[in-house]
Amino acid sequence: MTETIDEIAIRTEQVSRSYQMGDALVRAVDDVSIAIRSKEFVALLGSSGSGKSTLLNLIAGLDRPTSGAIFAHGRNLAEMSSEDLAQHRSHTIGMVFQAFNLLPRMTLEENVELPLRLAEVERADRAGRVRESVDRVRLAARLTHRPSELSGGEQQRAALARALVNRPTILLADEPTGNLDSATGDAILHLLREINESLGMTIVMVTHDRDRAARFAHRIVTMADGKLIRDGTRP
Repeated sequence: MTETIDEIAIRTEQVSRSYQMGDALVRAVDDVSIAIRSKEFVALLGSSGSGKSTLLNLIAGLDRPTSGAIFAHGRNLAEMSSEDLAQHRSHTIGMVFQAFNLLPRMTLEENVELPLRLAEVERADRAGRVRESVDRVRLAARLTHRPSELSGGEQQRAALARALVNRPTILLADEPTGNLDSATGDAILHLLREINESLGMTIVMVTHDRDRAARFAHRIVTMADGKLIRDGTRP
């Protein structure tokens, strides 16, 4: 049975992204086709240089493919204007990175509120949205703290709250546990799975950790040398 647009959150069709480096053409993503269902938690697995982060950036609309098409909820990113892509990143996509990227002079509350200000959300609506997002990651007691006063795990939870505050339907996480110890990293992944299950949010997580991918994701997609080499369920 053919899946409908509503059932597919992300679809790439023969997507490639090439870079010219001197005389060499580097195919960072090479003819990748994949479909990710709504509410699915997918781990994008591969070693450094496999192309997984480049693919994530293409899905996010941070970069444009050299060829092929990328659809998010049925809309082709390749056909979007720069303004439409900015709206896509602001309202459809939430992103979490290995680096926490919190602004050091702002409190946790101000850091989480920033996307709402950039999206020109009414001031009267911001406080409730920030509280909702901070409560989701269990950091309500830390609202007035600056990043330097937070542990690494708390900073990543703050970054996650910031990614959720615009209520995206797709969350992209690029090595979200890379700067954390094992126990704290597992706690972040438990939180991601909780968000996936309670909010029905589609999650794509880049990782090189097969064990964690197997424990937390619904499905593992493996890349090497820019190509998709395995697309399957949890082993």
